Amino acid sequence: MKVAFYLMNSKGLYVLQNFLNKFGGCAVEYVVGARDLNVQNDYFYEIKSLASQAQIGFYERTEFPVEKERRFNGYKFSVGWRWLIKNEENLIVFHDSLLPKYRGFAPLVNSLINNEQACGVTALLADAKYDCGDIIEQKSICFDYPLKIQDAIEKIEPLYFDLIDRIYQKLLNGKHLDRQEQDDSQATYSPWLDEEDYFINWQWSAEKIVNFVNAVGYPYNGAKARVNNSVVIFSDVESVNDLVVEHRERHIGKVLLVEDGCPVIICKTGMLKLIEIKTPTNEQVKINFRSRFC
Repeated sequence: MKVAFYLMNSKGLYVLQNFLNKFGGCAVEYVVGARDLNVQNDYFYEIKSLASQAQIGFYERTEFPVEKERRFNGYKFSVGWRWLIKNEENLIVFHDSLLPKYRGFAPLVNSLINNEQACGVTALLADAKYDCGDIIEQKSICFDYPLKIQDAIEKIEPLYFDLIDRIYQKLLNGKHLDRQEQDDSQATYSPWLDEEDYFINWQWSAEKIVNFVNAVGYPYNGAKARVNNSVVIFSDVESVNDLVVEHRERHIGKVLLVEDGCPVIICKTGMLKLIEIKTPTNEQVKINFRSRFC
């Protein structure tokens, strides 16, 4: 039985590597990949190269023949995919949240910002409404914080292949795929992100800002702030013991003191220590004591 893959990012690469190692290229009808200009590494070329080495037909999303998609009636596995797949028959979507929580875009990023202790991956049947289809299986993992997004991705990648492995083996053995309707009353939605969403919200606590900085770091473009008429990227931060600040609400975002050579910023609650700050061109930044971030 052959399957097709629609793959993006390191999770897509991880799945394809492990699937080929276990089942071989003869089990794959084709692979479709797509570029993502909003991250530092989208793994497009790595996925393309792996498919080519296994002698599997590879297509970029914008060049994929629609008729080929419509003709293939086998099962299709979608990992990290963001676009409509016209032939929804036998299409299984793999989504990095425990649905119905975090339907939509960047679910793992938003889960980390919210300090979710349990995250995971859901395999679901495609539906006309995104991420609303019946659930086939889920796998979860517990997270400890602080946690950077790259480490979180590496922790959940094996869950993707575990689910695909289980489902594919069921299909090979002619077993029925169980399905369960989602409870819409428990649903939450995770909106798409644009450039403005990478700027720090200084009304958040220091702890939440730490989670945000870690959640949008590599392979994303990093948490941003404005200071002295320039944009800077926070690469590494930590929450430190709070201090009593007079008229605190008027001074959020200001450098209060320097500790071990690192600026310490007043937040709505808590204090934020800036360990590493860079320009968008990856140059180190030194912050003047009399600076306010916004």
